Amino acid sequence: MADSSFDVVSKIDRQEVDNALNQASKEVGQRFDFRGTNASVAWSGELGVTIKADTEERAKAALEVFKEKLVKRSISLKALDAGEPRPSGKQYLIACALRQGIDADRARKIAKLIRDEGPKAVQAQIQGDQLRVSGKKRDDLQAVQALLRGADLDVALQFVNYR
Repeated sequence: MADSSFDVVSKIDRQEVDNALNQASKEVGQRFDFRGTNASVAWSGELGVTIKADTEERAKAALEVFKEKLVKRSISLKALDAGEPRPSGKQYLIACALRQGIDADRARKIAKLIRDEGPKAVQAQIQGDQLRVSGKKRDDLQAVQALLRGADLDVALQFVNYR
């Protein structure tokens, strides 16, 4: 019998993030407490988001609105890397980046976690920005998925190509 396997990836659905951003932008434009603060939420590049407002407090509030919309669209906040508000001219600016993919250090950390705490018959191989986990028993693979879900990793993980 061939080994069963699955891939551990960290991807975000760009369309869902776009929808969340549009909803946040619309709410910031319509809410009473944002009137007259020139608050905005907009894309800056492929995976960047810029939040602007006249005061630091309103910039943080706009960031919270954006986070709320991401959660409603089932996008993990671990994928959002938001900076601190910094003054930029007359406005305060928050630069956010959306993280996608598992970098080499985190991949090694996850592979070591699987090796140390997971079932013995399971192997993890790093393949670019994802991990391939394989083993003879599907129950062992499900145990590894449960282990990774329970682990406090600072990256949003999804499990794909389960066969």
